[in-house]
Order: sequence, then structure tokens, then C-alpha cells
Amino acid sequence: MTIALAIHGGCGVLPLDSMSAEDWAEARQDLGRSLAAGWAVLKAGGSAVDAVEAAVVVMEDSAHFNAGHGAALNENGEHELDASIMDGATLEAGAVSAARGIRNPVRAAHALMKDGRAVFLTGAAADAFAESAGLPVMEQGYFTTAKRIEALAAMKAHAAAGTEATENEKHGTVGAVALDQAGHLAAATSTGGYTNKPAGRVGDSPVIGAGTYARDGVCAVSGTGKGEFFIRHVVGHEIAARIAYLGETLPQAAEHVVHVDLAGSSQTTGIIGAGLVAIDATGQVSAPFNTAGMFRGWVTPEGRAFVATHAEIHEVAL
Repeated sequence: MTIALAIHGGCGVLPLDSMSAEDWAEARQDLGRSLAAGWAVLKAGGSAVDAVEAAVVVMEDSAHFNAGHGAALNENGEHELDASIMDGATLEAGAVSAARGIRNPVRAAHALMKDGRAVFLTGAAADAFAESAGLPVMEQGYFTTAKRIEALAAMKAHAAAGTEATENEKHGTVGAVALDQAGHLAAATSTGGYTNKPAGRVGDSPVIGAGTYARDGVCAVSGTGKGEFFIRHVVGHEIAARIAYLGETLPQAAEHVVHVDLAGSSQTTGIIGAGLVAIDATGQVSAPFNTAGMFRGWVTPEGRAFVATHAEIHEVAL
């Protein structure tokens, strides 16, 4: 059977001069490591659910992405972490939000899905569940990086001056979608939200049907962008519905949602910054975005791996 994998590390990627060449190279290297982790699961005959978890964990552990270590800080200078995972074979799902100490929130989401008593836990309950499941729970300082402290200061300065922040200062998300040898689809998404967000704010990443969705025979989707609008448009489910009910191809459905539905969604800001990765039942990948760029990568059914941040695509070894 065909296997395939795609990942993203957030859209809104900035001008090339916004990071050093070394930082861009390190970010692409971590995208490659994420692909390698997920692909190893699929090649060994593992499930799509395990593959997307493995891929997301690598990005949660990387300081270059807004999830886990290196997550954004809220208005109080604290981390609140969101994640979800969905099994397209059963429509089972798990999600956590506003967690304060879970080292790898996607692992907690997966553990909650397997536990079966709830789909979604939030705040202290999510942290307590992770600890009871034997998952590492860290002090807040583990998640903090100098880059995120600087971004929070910059966002507060922009707010005070009434000026616009750069996309990199605002937000970011990581996610993965996969098709396994049994023909099953899965998706997972994880984020720290956006910099200077209100305490307690929850975006689309842990909302099943919005930032994460998977249904066998149709598609799996993981989104990144302005989460409030992903929730309003129920983006993941909307793409699946366009495929299932309108007969659109995956690229048609994904491109429509990103470039039409999310264009002009806000009367004040115009086009809503958005991107996603999606995969269909044949292993076809779509990765549309309407921002300056998007951290992304994919492995073809033939086993060729590619990563990109802007227009240039780099082939990498697994």
C-alpha cells in the first residue's frame, strides 16, 4: 500500500533577512528530522497516528518552532500549550489546551485519545492527566527561549505604539498528516498560540474539525494561521466536506479554503494569514498558504523527502 507524510512548522514565514542563514538551515534540518521520524514509523508498518505523533514531537522539541520548547508567551509572559490528534480510521481524537507544563502536548493528546474517557481536557486538568499517564511535565522555564522573550517585548511595544508586528513575532504552529500501509489517515497539530495572546485563549489547533481533522477515504488536514478564523470556518472539516460532497480533488478543496474562504474573511484585516498541509487517500499532498512562506515538508510515496520555507524547495535525505 502507498504511504505518505507531510508536515508544517507554521505559516507567515518572514523575509529571508529576518533570520540568519544558519537559523534557516537549522530550521530546515529540524523539518528533515521531523520527516525522518514520521517516515520511519510508516516504513516499519506503523500507524498513521503514531507517525504524526513522532513527526510533531521532533518539532515540539525544536526551539525553531512555536510548540513545546520555544512556544510563544501570552500577555502575562507565560506558556499555555495546545495540541490535538485524530485517527481517520475511527474518528477518535484527543486534545489538550492551555496546558502549562506538558513537555510534548501531542503525546498527551494521543494518550487522552487512547484513554477514551474524554476527547478534550484543558488547563490544570490536562497537565494532571499527562502526569498521571507518565508523560514528562516540565517547569515553565523549559519552554522559554530568548527569541520568545524578545517577541513578547516587541508585541507589547507594537500594541503600545499602534503599529503592526511581523508574522514571526505573532504566531506559529506545527503539524503533520500521514497515510499508512493499511490505508488509514491521521493528523496532529501543536502550538503555543500567538505571542501576547490573552491568558486562557484557545485557538484552532486543539479544536477537532478546525485545526485538525482526519477521515479515512477522504483526507487528513493540519492547519496554521489565525486560529480564530480557522474555528469560524471549521477549516479541516470544510476541506473534507468539499471532497466528500462536492467531488473536489484535495488540491481544489484546500486551495479554495485557503485562497477563497479565508480571503476577505475579516473586514478589518482582509486576507486571513493561513496555511495547511493535507493528504488524501491516495497519498497526494497539498500544502497551500497565502503568507510570505510556510515551514513545510513532505515525503512522496516513492520515499523522496523535501522541505521548504519559501519558494525554494530542498530535497533532503531521510
